[in-house]
Amino acid sequence: MALAITLGDPAGIGAEIVLKALAHFPPEALGQFFISGSRSLLEDTYGWLSQRGQAVVHPALLQVWDHPLISNVRPGYPSSATGAMSFAYLETAIAAAKTGTVAGIVTAPISKALWHAAGYDYSGQTEVLACHTGGSEVGMLFLGRSPQTHWVLTTLLATTHIPLSQVPHHLTPALLTQKLELLVSFLQHHRGLAQPRIAVAGLNPHSGEQGHLGREEVDWLIPWLTRAQQQYPHVEIVGPVPPDTLWIGAAHAWWGTPSQHPSYDAYLALYHDQGLIPVKMLAFHDAVNTTIGLPFIRTSPDHGTAFDIAGQGIADPRSLLAAIHWAQELTTTGKIGFPAHTCLRGV
Repeated sequence: MALAITLGDPAGIGAEIVLKALAHFPPEALGQFFISGSRSLLEDTYGWLSQRGQAVVHPALLQVWDHPLISNVRPGYPSSATGAMSFAYLETAIAAAKTGTVAGIVTAPISKALWHAAGYDYSGQTEVLACHTGGSEVGMLFLGRSPQTHWVLTTLLATTHIPLSQVPHHLTPALLTQKLELLVSFLQHHRGLAQPRIAVAGLNPHSGEQGHLGREEVDWLIPWLTRAQQQYPHVEIVGPVPPDTLWIGAAHAWWGTPSQHPSYDAYLALYHDQGLIPVKMLAFHDAVNTTIGLPFIRTSPDHGTAFDIAGQGIADPRSLLAAIHWAQELTTTGKIGFPAHTCLRGV
C-alpha cells in the first residue's frame, strides 16, 4: 500500500532523515512512497549529505509532490514562512489519503510555534488531521518495539498539548471513555489482541493515597474504572496505578529482564509528560507517534524539528524509519468512508 511522507519544517531535519531513512529500502520498493515537500530542498540536502559520505537515497528515485520553496531556506533558521510550508506539505498528504491515493501518512516534525506565527491556530499535526477528517475522537498513541525482545510498548495519552495546570479540568469520565474505546479498538483490530490488558495511571502522587494527596481518584477515577471494567468484560483494565511504579514492568519487558512487576499490552497515561517520560526513556530511537481514530493510518517520529542540529548531518533517522515500518504494518486495505466536512484554516 502507498504511503505519503511529509518533509515537516524545511528548516529542520525532516529532509535529512527522510533521505537517510529511505536509503534503507531497495530502489524497487521506493515506488510505494510519495514525498510531500520541496524537490529542490531534497536535492540540496542530498548534495551536502552525499558530500559528507552519508548513506542517502537520490531524490531522482523518489516520487515528489513538489511544493516550490516560497522563501530562501537555511537549515537551522526557521521562520513563519517555513511554518507555512510545512502546513502545506501536510495538507497535500491529507488530501491524498482522503481520496485513497495513499493508505497512510508518515509526518516529519513541524514547529507548532511557527504554525501559529504563520496564522495556523492548531496545537499540533494530530489536531489538523482530526479537523480535516471531520472527527474529534482521535487519540495520540505511542508505539515502540524493543530491538532486544520485540515486546511492544503501547501508551495512549488522555490529554495532549495543554498546560499541566489545565489537566485536571480537562480530565473527565467522558474523555477517558472515549480514549479507552479508541485504545481497545486499536488493540483488537490492529494488534490482534482479543483480550488485551490495559493499565490506567493515577493522576496524583501514589494515586491520591485514598484522597489525602488529591481527590480525583476517589471522586471519579475509581468509579469510572469500575464502570469500564463492567463495560469491557473481556478486557483486563487495572488502575489507577501509581504513576511512579506503573512502567517498571514495561522496562523489564523492554530489556528482557525478570521482574515481579507486571507489564501490560497498553498504558493509558493521563497527561503528556506522564506518558512520554517512560516512552522516551525506553524507546527514544524506536518510539513512534500514531494517531488512532482516523480513517487512515498516520505515524510520526517521536522527536521534534531539531533546528539546533539541522544542516550538520548528524540527525538520526531511526525513529522516522520506525514510523515508516509501523505505517506499513498498520495499514489495511479496508475502505473507510469520510464524512462531508470542510476544515477552516486558522480556526
